[in-house]
Amino acid sequence: MTHNRFANRREAFWRGIYDALGAPVLVLFAGMVGFGAMGRTHGFDAWMTGLTSLLMFALPGQVVMLEMFISGSSLLAIGFAVTLTSTRFVTMVVTLFPQLHRRDRNPLLYVWVHMLAMTAWAVSMREFPHMRPQHRLSYFIGLALPCWLISPMGTVLGYFVAGWVPAAVTLGLVFINPLFFLLTFTDVKPWANRMAIGLGCILGPAFYVLDADSSLLLTGLVAGTAAYFIDRRWLRPRPIEVST
Repeated sequence: MTHNRFANRREAFWRGIYDALGAPVLVLFAGMVGFGAMGRTHGFDAWMTGLTSLLMFALPGQVVMLEMFISGSSLLAIGFAVTLTSTRFVTMVVTLFPQLHRRDRNPLLYVWVHMLAMTAWAVSMREFPHMRPQHRLSYFIGLALPCWLISPMGTVLGYFVAGWVPAAVTLGLVFINPLFFLLTFTDVKPWANRMAIGLGCILGPAFYVLDADSSLLLTGLVAGTAAYFIDRRWLRPRPIEVST
């Protein structure tokens, strides 16, 4: 059920900024600080490390690119691996943007989709049902824009403080982002989402023992698929048939 939460698009935009200037910005900033420190440790230049956060804005893909670049992998292999780690954006886009007002679903979305990240997606999925469709894009832009802009700053800061912070701390900062996503996503209403997370926590270690290289992909595929079918078969309310 949607509500008249905002009077206009401008109000929705500023509310998005307000919601971003808290946990979402702090979490992304901390993760990018960790990535910046990793970049310096692996011998990257400061400008290149910061530029990846501005142009890629996909922390897992950035980490994969950095590790494979240092190991001497070919550009084709790096591109394929980064693309594979970014396949999550497909499901994020097809679940989020169809909720926008029809007028907002236009080619300009190719600009706004660059600012899509796990934090902005999870918060938007939680908040969209509480606002009218014509206000959702403005809210998303207000939410995602500060997160995107703060990322290169955190990366550059992490690059220059790398020598002062223990390596274990910088690695821990990188994992704050998915942890925030996990905690936020549990608030999203459909039980299938929570079930997928629970199954992932159970199946992840088992798949890692079987095959560490493909464990992450297999965990997401199996847990998500199982949660979907369980929800469709037993949990989702069945439509009431009206006899005429």
